[in-house]
Amino acid sequence: MKKLIYMLTTLFLLGACTNGKQAESQQMADDGIDSTFEYKVDQFADIEILRYPVPGFNSLSLGQKEMIYYLSQAALEGRDILWDQHNRYNLTIRRVCEGVYENYMGDKSSEEWKQFETYLKQIWMANGIHHHYAEDKIMPQFSQDFFVKLVKSVDPGRMPFRDGMAADETLEEILPVIFDPTVMPKRMNQTPGTDIVKTSAVNFYEGVTQQEVEDFYNAMKDPADNTPVSYGLNSKVTKVDGKVTEQVWKLGGMYDKAIERIVGWLEKAAAVAENDHQKQTIQTLITYYKTGDLKTFDDYSVQWVTDTTSHVDFINGFIENYTDPMGMKASWESMVNFKSIEASKRTTIISENAQWFEDNSPVDDRFKKEEVKGVSAKVITAAILGGDCYPATPIGINLPNADWIRRDHGSKSVTIDNITLAYAKASEGNGFKEEFMWSDSELERSTKYGTLTDNLHTDLHECLGHGSGKLLPGVSTDVLQAYGSPLEETRADLFALYYLADPKLVELGLLPDSEAYKAEYYTYIMNGAMTQLTRVQPGKNIEQAHMRNRALISRWVIEQGTADSVVVMTVRDNKTYVVVNDYDKLRNLFGQLLAEVQRIKSEGDFEAGKKLVETYGVKVDPQLHAEVLTRYEALNIAPYKGFVNPVYKLVTDEGGKVTDVTISYDENYVNQQLRYSRQYSVLPLKN
Repeated sequence: MKKLIYMLTTLFLLGACTNGKQAESQQMADDGIDSTFEYKVDQFADIEILRYPVPGFNSLSLGQKEMIYYLSQAALEGRDILWDQHNRYNLTIRRVCEGVYENYMGDKSSEEWKQFETYLKQIWMANGIHHHYAEDKIMPQFSQDFFVKLVKSVDPGRMPFRDGMAADETLEEILPVIFDPTVMPKRMNQTPGTDIVKTSAVNFYEGVTQQEVEDFYNAMKDPADNTPVSYGLNSKVTKVDGKVTEQVWKLGGMYDKAIERIVGWLEKAAAVAENDHQKQTIQTLITYYKTGDLKTFDDYSVQWVTDTTSHVDFINGFIENYTDPMGMKASWESMVNFKSIEASKRTTIISENAQWFEDNSPVDDRFKKEEVKGVSAKVITAAILGGDCYPATPIGINLPNADWIRRDHGSKSVTIDNITLAYAKASEGNGFKEEFMWSDSELERSTKYGTLTDNLHTDLHECLGHGSGKLLPGVSTDVLQAYGSPLEETRADLFALYYLADPKLVELGLLPDSEAYKAEYYTYIMNGAMTQLTRVQPGKNIEQAHMRNRALISRWVIEQGTADSVVVMTVRDNKTYVVVNDYDKLRNLFGQLLAEVQRIKSEGDFEAGKKLVETYGVKVDPQLHAEVLTRYEALNIAPYKGFVNPVYKLVTDEGGKVTDVTISYDENYVNQQLRYSRQYSVLPLKN
């Protein structure tokens, strides 16, 4: 994902890397991005805010720039949908806090005011009052009395009190939600034995139980349907006159005002589409937004995944189900991007060999695809982040999610070049590796191969891992419920890890030698077993799907490899380290676990999946956790990163004709969040 180009032969590797770096430097310079570019914007609580460059934007055609502008506006118009999906009080709380921030005229030098500012920055990062990774409610470090004083000190005419409610009424509604730790404590509850619908704070369900939701959707499903729609993907489940029903997210339905504006920008984008296929794809998405019909969403997904020639691309809509305890409802997200031509050569090599990887996978033949169709992969430059991709964003994406579309039409994978570049630049010289790696051997290997193998791991994860394997007939995609997401990420990671050590990667020129893969193996186990614990609060379990996945893999291979000391946890000078003693056997363990996880998914074995996640992916060793936190704190590194977007502006002539689109990087985190709230907020405060 970083700008390192790896060609077909090892012999040509060094020259290709050099030429790629030279091309990158020239392109960055052409776009006004040089060594003075400021990647770090802000730091607060456990978060660091970065900005990302968009190299190559100024070299695009006018039509491509114009399309990016319209798609970017569509990406930003859905912001409040995500806030409301995360919790039905989020919009009220955010707008009240922003009203105070912009209009309070009192003392802003006190410690409590500084804590209030930090709280507002935190909920901006999380798109709501629950932590974006940990799922726990963000508890303010200022008092309730102080907050009440702030709210009441501001002119009510400048405050967004809901539906004409006065300050006292609004405060009565939101104070328990903000300050009482027992009220809506978790955005998504995954505790076994509880009603995960009733105890989750997300706004996907209201007034219904888990059993009622299961019965509602089970009644819709036809086990014999070979191309099922994604039931429940774009709706809220409620009760009307005692009957369970759906409020569909569409034009004229729930979130109508925001969707209307999204559609307006998509219509402008369709008018400047690069080709007929892309234009039809956008028009089908518009039809889906207008109707809410999930069959139309499938049609759009097929058209999108088969568009492999357009230079500008995007995602926009209700897509990923990570924050739904039932694994059905999709959060709204968007990203606009364009292809990095040179860097995509390595992903092209991978996708062209997809069938070989599928055929040689260590999983049971019953779960392999006889014919891998439509696998495409590319490296992209992100132009704008929106919804659930902002401020925190993935570094790779693989879509669509429907298994039957993957089976019949393929999948599209991307790794995001300029985002990983920003991460790398921001982390230079922070001392992290020196603190946690066992010896100079691991450090040297990481320095030499770490960027390459990390990128290839993501490429393999997105391009092949998610697209591999198949479900057995009659198995539903949502049968694993909340365990589905961590198990799917586990499956994709294991696929990538297993193949990183395969001689095929050296043969294809993707790795320079048979030693390089060890850099990623070591870093992965170190992170999964230890260093990712910096993202968990003391006394808490691991909640986020990707973190559970990494913990599951690392702890499982450590346990299974104990007898042969394949990989062990060792203490030296009162500090714990990961030590890998046998990389070949470690690869075999990855293969064994991959075979089991694929079986669980293919057969829909809920109990086995639950046992695997709960045994290895959830609990935290408090002693190790405390040690890791202490060592990490000394480095003064924020464990989470978010981003500010660049700002695009249309340039027009006297007749209103677009003549250019400019890009700037001057906006800071606070100003961007406040501007987005002013410019892209049309939803009522409570939905």
